[in-house]
Amino acid sequence: MKKMKVVILCGGKGTRLREETVFKPKPLVEIGGKPILWHIMKIYSYYGYNDFILCLGYKGYMIKEYFLNYDKFNYDFTLKLKKGEIEFHNNNTENWNITFAETGDVTNTGGRIKRIEKYIEEETFLATYGDGVADIDLKELVDFHFSKNLVATLTGFHPTSKYGILDIDKEGTVTYFREKPVMKDIVSGGFFVFNKKMFDYLDKDCILEREPLENLVKDKQLSVYQHTGFWGSMDTYKDVERLNEMWEKEKKWKNW
Repeated sequence: MKKMKVVILCGGKGTRLREETVFKPKPLVEIGGKPILWHIMKIYSYYGYNDFILCLGYKGYMIKEYFLNYDKFNYDFTLKLKKGEIEFHNNNTENWNITFAETGDVTNTGGRIKRIEKYIEEETFLATYGDGVADIDLKELVDFHFSKNLVATLTGFHPTSKYGILDIDKEGTVTYFREKPVMKDIVSGGFFVFNKKMFDYLDKDCILEREPLENLVKDKQLSVYQHTGFWGSMDTYKDVERLNEMWEKEKKWKNW
């Protein structure tokens, strides 16, 4: 099970986050001085999943450069200029195997996964978005998936409302006010587990969240693992500020 690969969607343009993504791909936007992609990979690595496939697109070369120069970005080093030698200090580089897959600048989410089919050898693989973190128990998620014996499992989260919610009586008087409560509805937040049969539901330009998931529902092949803990996505600059504040104060999704 630990040999299952982790597919991370890293190719979107992040148009609602133009303050950052005009300069870099969304997965490289930093939380606590590290790209959110690094945080996501650390979550998986904690549970022993160290083989990653990054589905690249918009400014994907910058993600390649980050990892090709990972030690230089993250550790002190001494450069022996004349010899062209570098000595790193306190090097504790993660034991990650990363496949960088060019999946197109404008390819949709399902199409990106379809295009990395050739890299999936095991019967089961994991997948998630490159802009969301959670304090999820991945062992529990994977065990749940196998217990259902279906093609796909997605993780459902209870989002926090962006607005204050009012209860009003017949006269128009507010009887109760809740500031940005956790909602009862469940949303899909990534952290998928897929059987290889998932590729039969995909083509090279499909949107994962539409026909593929809808058809899985019709075939009764989609289960939902309900996560009641923390989940946060990074869609806007306000989200970036919120996640940075959380990391500084609580580190809610840190499990390493």
